[in-house]
Amino acid sequence: MTGGPLTVVVTGGSNSSGIAVARALALAGHRVFTIGSNEARIKAAAAEAGNDVTALVCDLSRLESVRELASEIHGSTERVDGVIHLVGGWRGAKGIEDQPDEDWSALEQSAITTLRNVSRVFYNDLVSSPTGRFAMVSSTAVAAPTAGAATYAAAKAAAETWTLAVADGFRRDQSGNSGNSGNSGIKDEPAEQHSAAVVFVVKSLVDAAMRREHPERKFPGYTDVEDLAAAAVGLFDKPAAELNGQRLLLAK
Repeated sequence: MTGGPLTVVVTGGSNSSGIAVARALALAGHRVFTIGSNEARIKAAAAEAGNDVTALVCDLSRLESVRELASEIHGSTERVDGVIHLVGGWRGAKGIEDQPDEDWSALEQSAITTLRNVSRVFYNDLVSSPTGRFAMVSSTAVAAPTAGAATYAAAKAAAETWTLAVADGFRRDQSGNSGNSGNSGIKDEPAEQHSAAVVFVVKSLVDAAMRREHPERKFPGYTDVEDLAAAAVGLFDKPAAELNGQRLLLAK
């Protein structure tokens, strides 16, 4: 499906999932830009991910910074074909009454604002790419929210909603296109769906370091970061029409 190497941006690339996804994409032959807010951490993560992974620093919560990031990437590549958004965070409390405003502010910025910024800035790239893909990681908590995780589940639900709206944008701009062509009054023919936005749904993520640190734990229902990485690579090998707007359950 890819027809050659693609350019893929991995946001939130400093953590173990970012390293795994960037490594898997690079091994699949793609050009990877991994993004983090801390220069030392993202450079170390890129080095761990492989030689074909380029580290860039950006505060994704600031729209202007994301625009500058896009300009930097466009300086060395024609367009971005994929964005794997791994920025998130966790906050929890005892119940509804003690959900701190500080937790909501933090998750609103990390889980929602960063996604909004990245999807808006790179939308034209992804909708013009023959294999445009946008993916985020959400939680099973959205479908079964608990009082203690109300803030977290609500933020993830908002991020999912935005991502599914991106999917609708891709559909409208491609297979659902009904716009006019110039001044002729003749409507454009719908294009084959070639871009897709999806939501990966996990209970939680686990990596090799966590397994070593807690050999007594079984981590039931957790998704290994390597499985997430394989799923991210697989997005570029599946038809966009089958993927677009899907919530893909990776929880076991």
